[in-house]
Amino acid sequence: MAQTAQQPHNVNGEWRGLPDSITIPRIFGEMVTLRPATLDDLPTMDDLNAYHGASGITGKDRKAEKSAVRAWVQRSIAWQEGRSSEREGIRDPEERGTIAWTITRREDDANPDCAGIMLGMIFLIDIDGWSRSARIQVILGEEYRGRGYSRDAMPRVMAYGFADTPEGLGLHRIWVSVPAKNTRSISVYQSLGFMLSGTSRDALWDNSLGKYQDLMVMDTLVDEYDPISSLEAFGMHWIEGNPGIQKALDSHRRAVEQRKHAHCAAKDAVDSASSAQSSTMNPDVSNTAPADVAQSHKLTVQPDITPEIPADATPDATNSENRWPYNAAGHNASKKAWWRTLGARRSESRKLSMNDDK
Repeated sequence: MAQTAQQPHNVNGEWRGLPDSITIPRIFGEMVTLRPATLDDLPTMDDLNAYHGASGITGKDRKAEKSAVRAWVQRSIAWQEGRSSEREGIRDPEERGTIAWTITRREDDANPDCAGIMLGMIFLIDIDGWSRSARIQVILGEEYRGRGYSRDAMPRVMAYGFADTPEGLGLHRIWVSVPAKNTRSISVYQSLGFMLSGTSRDALWDNSLGKYQDLMVMDTLVDEYDPISSLEAFGMHWIEGNPGIQKALDSHRRAVEQRKHAHCAAKDAVDSASSAQSSTMNPDVSNTAPADVAQSHKLTVQPDITPEIPADATPDATNSENRWPYNAAGHNASKKAWWRTLGARRSESRKLSMNDDK
């Protein structure tokens, strides 16, 4: 992300602004590929019925949601081309950047013919260079909701947002806003590491219920968000070559080491307390243990080693060793993670329900 020579927000040698132009990277997931959105993608959003239920999902009515998406794509394209959105010689001094990606289906062994099918869009909106914050939003076609695509795409976009410039945006905070009644999205955001930071009371009009509803604001910060853990929690892998992945891996390994040190310290404290209690109850026992006994009580910590995954590898090709995170707890999980068949199972459930109704 190349910055321009003129830097009006260069404060004490620190750049706190946005560049005049940006190169939007392609980002790869296990189920999806993200590419820069184009105006030609907008009609497909209508075909996907992507604005269905907008008032309950984002708090906007269908017309406003559609207009917002068009504006976001236009702003994203303009930023790529180095064009501002100023009109009639007037420029908003608080104008903020927007990046729009189109979400497409990535090829996999189960559905090789579905590669390239458009699923929806994902955005970084209100990118504020001064405060280094941005809002993230996903809009999927009605048919593709609840199948794990958001969980695949969001951590990878956030890794890019939190990565240092020029590889990423150098953000400090990423946030979301969601209507209070949209408990499904709130649950997804919580599972991804977002925390509730505030509530805007009666900020939205719920037309279906004919009353106002609250808007929940959730966020996460660069020094507390772990995209690797977010992916592993759902049986997904990080992909080498994605922007921001190295910083995410480094942060993840530091967090793992900190947890290990904390575990060791807690264990040492328990052992010390137990030893002191034993000495008090048995005063004739020597406090000096033989060297071989002391050695046998050492806690051996295995290093956190994560195998690298080629950028062009398919999920099945890289999954020769099952790294489903719950295996450590003794579960015999399938190499086919739950989200690969979730949509199919949901469809089957609907069919069964329909048959039962008949």
